[in-house]
Amino acid sequence: MQLKLIKGLSDKRIADLNKMGVYTAEDLLRVFPRGYLDMRKAVSLSEAQNNQFVLTKGTVVSVPDYMPRKAKFTYFKIFCEQDGEPFTVIWFNQPYVKDKIKVGETYLFYGRLRNRYAYSLTNPSFEVLDGATKLKGIVPVYSVKGCVTQKVMRSAVSSAIEKIKFNSLIDDRIIKKYALTDLGAAYRAVHMPENYEDVLIGSDRIACEEYFLLISAFKIIKTDKSSPRTYRYSVRSSDIAEFAKRFGFEFTQGQKKAVNEIFSDMKGATVMNRLLQGDVGSGKTAVSLCALYIALKSGYQAVMLAPTEVLAKQNYEIVKKYLPEFERGFLSGSLSAKEKNSVKNAVAAGEIKILVGTHAVLENDVKFKNLSLCVCDEQQRFGVNQRNRLVEKSDCPDVLIMSATPIPRTLSLVLYGDLDISTILDKPVSRQEILTGIVPKTRYDEMLAFIQKQVDDGRQAYFVCPKIDGDEEGSVISVTEIYDELKQKLPKLKTELLHGRMKDEEKTAIMTRFKSGEIDAIVSTTVIEVGIDVPNATVMAIYGADRFGLSQLHQLRGRVGRSSLKSYCFLMSDNDNERTIARLATIKNNSDGFKIAEADYDERGGGDFLGTRQSGKLSTDLGALRYSASSIFLAKKIADDVIDGGLFNESLRQMALSKYDKLKDVTLN
Repeated sequence: MQLKLIKGLSDKRIADLNKMGVYTAEDLLRVFPRGYLDMRKAVSLSEAQNNQFVLTKGTVVSVPDYMPRKAKFTYFKIFCEQDGEPFTVIWFNQPYVKDKIKVGETYLFYGRLRNRYAYSLTNPSFEVLDGATKLKGIVPVYSVKGCVTQKVMRSAVSSAIEKIKFNSLIDDRIIKKYALTDLGAAYRAVHMPENYEDVLIGSDRIACEEYFLLISAFKIIKTDKSSPRTYRYSVRSSDIAEFAKRFGFEFTQGQKKAVNEIFSDMKGATVMNRLLQGDVGSGKTAVSLCALYIALKSGYQAVMLAPTEVLAKQNYEIVKKYLPEFERGFLSGSLSAKEKNSVKNAVAAGEIKILVGTHAVLENDVKFKNLSLCVCDEQQRFGVNQRNRLVEKSDCPDVLIMSATPIPRTLSLVLYGDLDISTILDKPVSRQEILTGIVPKTRYDEMLAFIQKQVDDGRQAYFVCPKIDGDEEGSVISVTEIYDELKQKLPKLKTELLHGRMKDEEKTAIMTRFKSGEIDAIVSTTVIEVGIDVPNATVMAIYGADRFGLSQLHQLRGRVGRSSLKSYCFLMSDNDNERTIARLATIKNNSDGFKIAEADYDERGGGDFLGTRQSGKLSTDLGALRYSASSIFLAKKIADDVIDGGLFNESLRQMALSKYDKLKDVTLN
């Protein structure tokens, strides 16, 4: 339905909606609320708790006629009062707010309240109090632009809901079987809720509808991709058992199960497309070497792709150690033209049996003689298109992709719906638990003294912070500030700085020196989250830990504890918010990456996980919608029922495949 048919939408407002990606009434309803105002729970400043989101009122006392600029952001600050109590309100990177605030006007603000030295609100949404008092119950808050105000948006959405006829893609018989809520009622519950329970029920129903289509697409594609096998392997299970003895330790039950699944795939009638996922230190590399051995021992070529040169070189050394009888080659962007040509010629002639490298392996002039197996390490750093470019270098090779980023089962259904999945849940018995502690500012020097003692004992340490640059209020410390501070406080440490703005060669050189023991400590952003294995590193100190996601904290912690040495992780935070304390306690008290990933998913919600945390935004169109994991599991059941029951018609098939096409460039950050 056209936007011009909705009451209250002028040409100018329609133009601003177009800038938001909204072109139809149906698009309008897909702009889900980013939050809700509970008009029943407005509080005074004196009643509110520090660092919590609150709904409170305030009268504007003064508005500066300037907007300071620093680094890459702007901020706009106003001064307000509430019953004689002064407070400030500040917005970052929202210059348009300046035109909407008037001195003497009273507003209802909703945002995070801080009370360090004085009351302040950061990036709040706001309503003129006179208009806001007419609002009742739970009110949606949208991300809006230009002359599309909250009031205009709410009115337009309400009108659209009344005019649109909602038709579910799911067959009526399946809707009845699972007692699914009416789709129109679900949209009404999300945009015009009577209570928060309505929002949850409606959100789950909308998410179920969306994921039904996506999971159906992957189910169809998985069937379509089941290509007949080109390469036949001569290796027997007894050969693999003999090869596994090279590692000097007994595989865990999880590793054995994964090897058996891979062996079964590679001996099957169709090509393997398998994801091997496991927590840091679970032994995925050893399992992948078994797959490589199957291919190489049978007389074929194999390739192992890694996202960084450091990780690729690490893999090359492992291949050299455990597969010494096979000719190997290394390829990366840092090699000279002569070196690259030499490797490429040897690969094309079949002289090099296993090629290990970075994205350089994907170049068009890299050709193989009989490539039968492709292994992608750290799959979350590659898009599906990149994986396909590798696969296209041969006639239907087997594919094994690995991920050290634990992914909730829910997301595995969506992100890897076209793959079979092997999950290693256990860890080698030699690995010790990493002792994790939450460190307030009062114990900072005590922590540094402990780290100095570790280095004195021959160990190494990582210091990680969230940002390369700090912020205007000084609440985020930068890597350079930490580096300078540690130079003063721990002058005996040989410390190096590492961050994403450095050239790849410089980063690689620093990490190589760190691994060789020439450097005692690295001060870094999250660029060290994935990759280098330094068994001698026993300390991970994370500044501003409350600013990281749970899964990211777990990945950072996984950089230490990679040997039998006792290791430590320090989470530095002075944030006394109850929710923040509970989040950090989840990391402190839990070493299972998959449980942490599920907790992270529950906290952030599906919309965030499947949107802003990914480059090449996953086109679920669910935006800010928050829904539970159960809605995706239900969608999986429904997709199975519909397709297996022959209820998936050609129109739905084409719609589903079109949706999948939009996801081809998705990668996890």
